[in-house]
Amino acid sequence: MAILHVSRQKYVVVGAGPVGSLAALYAAKRGHDVEIYELRGDHPDLLGHVFSATIPMRGRMIHGRRPAGELYEEAQDYDVHGRTIFAVDRAGLNRRLLDILEAMPNVKFFFNHKLTGADFKRCKAWFEVCRSTDSTDRPREIEVNFDFILGADGAHSAVRYHLMKFTRMDYKQEYIDTLWCEFQIKPTEKSPYSGIDSRFRISSNHLHIWPGKQFMFIAIPSEDGSFTCTLFLPGAEFAYLEADTSKLPAFFDHHFPGVTSLIPPTDLITSFETNPHLPLISIKCRPYHFSSSVVILGDAAHAMVPFYGQGMNAGLEDVRILFSILDKHSNAESKNPENPTSSDAAIKRGLALAEYSALRVPDAHAINDLALQNYVEMRASVLSPTYRLRKLLEEFMSVHVPSLGWHTKYSRVSFGNERYSEVVTKSDRQGKILLRGLGGLMALFCIGAYGLYLRQQPSRRQQPSRPRLSIFGSLFRKPNKEVPRSNTLNKFWRLWYLVRSLQTPFAKIPTSS
Repeated sequence: MAILHVSRQKYVVVGAGPVGSLAALYAAKRGHDVEIYELRGDHPDLLGHVFSATIPMRGRMIHGRRPAGELYEEAQDYDVHGRTIFAVDRAGLNRRLLDILEAMPNVKFFFNHKLTGADFKRCKAWFEVCRSTDSTDRPREIEVNFDFILGADGAHSAVRYHLMKFTRMDYKQEYIDTLWCEFQIKPTEKSPYSGIDSRFRISSNHLHIWPGKQFMFIAIPSEDGSFTCTLFLPGAEFAYLEADTSKLPAFFDHHFPGVTSLIPPTDLITSFETNPHLPLISIKCRPYHFSSSVVILGDAAHAMVPFYGQGMNAGLEDVRILFSILDKHSNAESKNPENPTSSDAAIKRGLALAEYSALRVPDAHAINDLALQNYVEMRASVLSPTYRLRKLLEEFMSVHVPSLGWHTKYSRVSFGNERYSEVVTKSDRQGKILLRGLGGLMALFCIGAYGLYLRQQPSRRQQPSRPRLSIFGSLFRKPNKEVPRSNTLNKFWRLWYLVRSLQTPFAKIPTSS
């Protein structure tokens, strides 16, 4: 990446997660001095996975029990063209980014530093140097000057908290009535599946889902052959199981059939009692910046529930879009192009940040909403006939009429760089077209059925048109049981009434993935 001809600035990044690390890397590659402040300590032991260690997942594997009692697995591919998503180890990716940054001479790390104050007008920030938990010394506070600060410090962002004091920020925080707890399917030496690594006890190329209408259990493959599993359950159900954890295996057998053969009941209970039961938060806010001095990225700007798998992706995309806009404004003509000053850089950066907020807010809100909607899809809609019908129709159009640009919403989000807000608009338009098309087919069917009825009643052709219109009009009214009709007319009326009753479910066809 070429270093642009801009005045050297001091960039402070708060948060050393994947989003903060990538933002620091972008800034350092452009020749700026970068300081990264992280509340947590450094963890060199995370060097186990790297970004290249990914597992392709081509779709979902739905688990359940049929009415007769036998267990079943049903695969639902993500993409009709065979494209896959990849399960990546977040810690390994983060470690790899940090390793690259540590080798750069213009990057400095400050672990165990907590942001306690900020003045975004004077470009000053204050950090508390955290000591060990057994230390009795008073924490030391340091003052840091900066030109630009990037807040990537998570859902409970300290940068966002202080930003609210300097700009009129609209802010919405919502907890959904669902908690989550983590479990693990351990690897094995023998697999019932042929053609895959014997370490995996179930298919390694799928996201496994046990849908439960109001809750669900999922399993995601890891490189070592294990599966990281998550239970998503309403708070009341968690409280019920917490009161008597011995009920947990029976609960799993009833709602998530087959799991207890993968995770022994004793391990289920141990994980449930040991691992935390954490809430799920959704955050929307605007704007993301103040003047030319600060911007928030990732979860600090738009924390979302994890059901679309786009949380980290959206944060990394924040960085790409932000720096592309910064580059565009940096390359704009300056009053003094031969010797750009800090003042020139600040003016251009202020314009870039305003453009970034205006561009990114609608997309962040859109993926936030999509993540919430996908929870309903994963735990319930995957079993719905109308969901499968729409998915089938959209995939058919994508394969056989590609010139129309027809794709499922999931493929638009996961396999392209379309703006999230545009994905929602296009998907809604496709849904309306499908609804109108189905309505047209129903109308043609009814017209054909009525024509068939007329052909079966030749004697009525000699009657005046008025009674015939009366008969046709009566089809649009609920039948009067007191008025006798021929068997043919009664059958046709029942068919018409059934078609009309189906319009409501089709109008609410769930969005396919």
